[in-house]
Amino acid sequence: MQYQKFLSIPIFAVFFLMGFVYYITVFIFIEDWVGLQSSAGSLNAMIFTFLASLCLFSFSAGVLTDPGYVPSSYLPDVEDSSSVSDEEPKKNGVQSKYCDKCAAYKPPRAHHCRVCRRCILRMVGCIYFSNFYDHHCLWINNCVGYCNYKAFFNLILYATIGSIHSTIIIISCACQKDWNYSGRTPLKIFYVACGAMMVALFATLGTLLGWHIYLITHNMTTIEYYEGIRATWLAKKSGLSYRHPFDLSVYKNITLVLGPNMLRWLWPASISHLKDGVSFPTSRDT
Repeated sequence: MQYQKFLSIPIFAVFFLMGFVYYITVFIFIEDWVGLQSSAGSLNAMIFTFLASLCLFSFSAGVLTDPGYVPSSYLPDVEDSSSVSDEEPKKNGVQSKYCDKCAAYKPPRAHHCRVCRRCILRMVGCIYFSNFYDHHCLWINNCVGYCNYKAFFNLILYATIGSIHSTIIIISCACQKDWNYSGRTPLKIFYVACGAMMVALFATLGTLLGWHIYLITHNMTTIEYYEGIRATWLAKKSGLSYRHPFDLSVYKNITLVLGPNMLRWLWPASISHLKDGVSFPTSRDT
């Protein structure tokens, strides 16, 4: 069952972090700052609750949504059927390859996940400190692929905005507090620890958000970005130039991920614009 994906220590850690940040922001810092019964307190609590709800929904969608698997009936076009193995370099950026682990062809931009034990359509890849990039994202216990990338991006977006809001509330609460009379040492430590945690969280999420905005506007995945670095180096070595084949234009690149309707860009469940995920327009088609 899909809900078994929630039975994971990293998933529990994310839920705990969400709950902890929500509790201290609403019931401690907003209450201590202006009071939850005041109009300013109610407004801030309502806004933060709304952001937290969107963050939780996006997180759940990222965990439960199938990232997109290669259809068992998939066969490459005749011109791409040259049975290129995973171990062999690609001759061009849109060539179908043969997955030795699945013993089947896989479309362009698909990669094999050793955790899911199958190929994932338009696999994004996740950066870890212990591994340069990996295919399976442990924080959502799922691959980030063609069908759940929008939910993953919305999660990062809402989490970043929420962490900024929480940081501002903590700073505002600390600034209006008279530490000469109410500043006990344990309370000061608590404020400093919470403030440092939220700044670190905001910096981490903000960096990740900026990275994925770059990827979306260039119609790249993390894997393709690092493959592009090598392709650019090889092209320069041969006196040629390299351009990412799926980079169309900023607006078209965004609509391919978030959809053509701007009003639905921020809703993670709106993925009706997605097609089969086995073929993608390239700059040579335009």
